[in-house]
Amino acid sequence: MGEFVILAAMMQSLVALSIDAMLPALPEIGHDLQVERANDVQLIIRVMFMGFSLGQMIYGPLADSLGRKRPAFIGFGIYLFGTVICAFSGSLSVLLTGRFLQGIGIAGPRTVMNAIVRDRFDGPDMAKVISFIMAVFILVPAIAPTIGQGMIWLAGWRSIFAMFLVQTLLVLTWFSLRLEETLPPERRTPLSLKNSIRGIQEVFRIRTALGYTICTGLVFSPFLAYLSAAQQIFSGVFDRAEDFPYLFAILALSLGAASFANSRLVSRFGMRRLSMISISFYSASALVFWLLLLTVLPEPPLVVFMGYLMLTFFCVGLLFGNLNAMAMEPLGHIAGVGAAVVGTLSMLISIPIGILIGQAFDGTIRPLITGFAVCSTAAALLMARTQRLKEDAPTR
Repeated sequence: MGEFVILAAMMQSLVALSIDAMLPALPEIGHDLQVERANDVQLIIRVMFMGFSLGQMIYGPLADSLGRKRPAFIGFGIYLFGTVICAFSGSLSVLLTGRFLQGIGIAGPRTVMNAIVRDRFDGPDMAKVISFIMAVFILVPAIAPTIGQGMIWLAGWRSIFAMFLVQTLLVLTWFSLRLEETLPPERRTPLSLKNSIRGIQEVFRIRTALGYTICTGLVFSPFLAYLSAAQQIFSGVFDRAEDFPYLFAILALSLGAASFANSRLVSRFGMRRLSMISISFYSASALVFWLLLLTVLPEPPLVVFMGYLMLTFFCVGLLFGNLNAMAMEPLGHIAGVGAAVVGTLSMLISIPIGILIGQAFDGTIRPLITGFAVCSTAAALLMARTQRLKEDAPTR
């Protein structure tokens, strides 16, 4: 179990590493590639998310028809190819092409691992395992900006992609040698467009799965905007560019602490009750801070902003594992397609909203906090409605 959790976390962390290690490099990349608008460098983060969201719909049906491991190998290969393109890119458009391929590629291991977790666990056990994975996984985004900054100092921003190549090859080797196939041939479904569409339609008919998936997208939307604009906020708004990796790490560790706490709290309170408590605190704190910005505290000091984000990210850490587990709970019989639809739909919701919030950056934190307030309130209302729905699909 220990090795499984660590391997799963390392596979999941390739996404975080590919994003967070790039954050300190965005200004230098913008300068070297002669990017005209400062906000355009945010595309380096968002384009990868776009590829990631679309890629999940490819690997879900493949994982149900070919087994879990072969689609992961395909994804690893595409990711490595995209990484090479990024390393030798000479313009922003070429770099974005490589990042899009990175996103499509890394969606394979991520989708496959979600399906493998569902193959082996269900209900509260699945939420606990996901929380353990998240607790290990979160160490990567906590240190990734510092690693990225170190690579820039040593050999420039292109060396970050060399690090991605080495890390991915190590994880690929570990995965291929140590993890057994969890979907036997007798449980596989033939690969066909008809079967894929049928699986997608079934997910949309299961109201609880759909509701929790949309909640996931709403919760993640302002978080995505934060990831895209974090470097600009800490350097431009608070003039703490040199401290950015450490401030980012503190906030990432609050996510990790929440994930670890969730593994214990979920057994006591249950996924649904704990999620409702978390989303209530998430929404209330965002609304209060938003009102403070509009009235008595238009330019809050860094310590206040950090305190708010630590509370917010702790709530988000409690929500991530539980929302994913609740969305996947009725989808055990179509775990591959189910993981793909849940992942893709949540990302297709969060990416446009995250782009809207990120592009609204005007040198203040007000657009970001407004995004947190609106999205968290909408998610809380939707979750309250979804909690009242009766489970309407069988679990395996």
